[in-house]
Amino acid sequence: MFKAKILFIGPSESGKTVLANFLSDTTEYVGGEYRPTQGVRILEFESQPEGSSDNTCDVELWDCSGDLKFETCWPAVMKDASGVVIIFNPDVPSHLKEIETWHSIFISSQGFQDNQCLLIAHQKPGSEVEDGRLPLASHLSRLPLIHSNLEEDPEDVSRAFCRYLGNVVNTMSESREREEMSIIT
Repeated sequence: MFKAKILFIGPSESGKTVLANFLSDTTEYVGGEYRPTQGVRILEFESQPEGSSDNTCDVELWDCSGDLKFETCWPAVMKDASGVVIIFNPDVPSHLKEIETWHSIFISSQGFQDNQCLLIAHQKPGSEVEDGRLPLASHLSRLPLIHSNLEEDPEDVSRAFCRYLGNVVNTMSESREREEMSIIT
């Protein structure tokens, strides 16, 4: 069984904690008063990644604060990460620019493959944004993008996360096999 460390990163007030709680079955309730995450929260749960040869995967979901005052902690947060999910609110125009910075710091600099990454355009209750194309930078448009609306179709979000997790586990499996082969040869 694999253990996947998945980082949930992105701008403040984008919905990272709501999605983390939902995906880890920590809570069913998706509303409430906004309380910013201080540093990082780590949620551990089992999941069944789609398309993976293993039946279950232990997931460490690291729900990271979007506040730049925690930037000095980011190297420790990134250590041994298996995948990165950038979450943003498509209703906030500045988030489209901010996610470029998050991509640069957490994905480009760490050498993650595209299939280890995911963009989630998280729509809060009452969102006016359609599920259409977003004006993303070219390096971001290569990444898988899902639109999340927990009020209208929470199961779509769960299925998309399981597909993503399957990609991460397959990448981890391939990497482990390459390592084992290099030891043998």
